[in-house]
Amino acid sequence: MFPEGRIFEFMILGAVALIVVGPKDLPILMRKVGQFVARMRAMAAEFRASFDEIARQSELDELRREVQAMRATVTLPTMSSMVMGPEAKAAYNDIKSGLAETEPKAELEQPALPFGETPATEEPTAKAAS
Repeated sequence: MFPEGRIFEFMILGAVALIVVGPKDLPILMRKVGQFVARMRAMAAEFRASFDEIARQSELDELRREVQAMRATVTLPTMSSMVMGPEAKAAYNDIKSGLAETEPKAELEQPALPFGETPATEEPTAKAAS
């Protein structure tokens, strides 16, 4: 119970405290010493808990940075290659190459007319009048 057999030292300390304080006030002194030791233990536990919380928070921040770095490096083609089968990969590559070949046109094309109609160069009112 006592470290390294120091029971003799505790007995000497108790005898000195009994002589100095007296038998009447010794229980009060022991209670106050016990309360003081309990407060010190509570403070040490609180300090240890706050230190553990700071360490855990820094670990979480580090993990967040790692996850963000991983998200930045993973692109759609690499993710799709992990999920898709060979047929889907071929279709994906065909669509991707088809999109790369088409270029956006500067001018808008005229809408297609129904079969047999020609674009009107005259105003519609002139056509109706004739």
